[in-house]
Amino acid sequence: MFALSLFRRLSLLVLLLWVTALPARASDVALYMIEQHGCIYCLTWDNEVGDAYHLTAEGRAAPLIRQDLRAALPEGVSFARKPQFTPTFILTRDGQEISRIEGYPGEDFFWGMLGVMLKEADIPFEVSP
Repeated sequence: MFALSLFRRLSLLVLLLWVTALPARASDVALYMIEQHGCIYCLTWDNEVGDAYHLTAEGRAAPLIRQDLRAALPEGVSFARKPQFTPTFILTRDGQEISRIEGYPGEDFFWGMLGVMLKEADIPFEVSP
């Protein structure tokens, strides 16, 4: 049987405690996509942006969470007002709405508007040239 020395066990314990005590990172920031079945604009977003979103600087800064228009919000999440249109993209920090995009304005406008939202909220992200 593999036995760890007391020093190694203590080192692993300290490392585990240090990692779990790290301050919250960008995971406190999220982009909620409010959608509903049959939404053609949601499907268009999926086709133009959806597959690559998580690979972008914006997607890493504000991970996407899909939320059905009629479903209850997760505990601890609140929006400034109830979404009426799909898709609606709501940027949150610590579960609280910061800003939103109502509707899907097309790929080019979406990225520009999302970039402005992130910059105004002081959420760091780097776009590759």
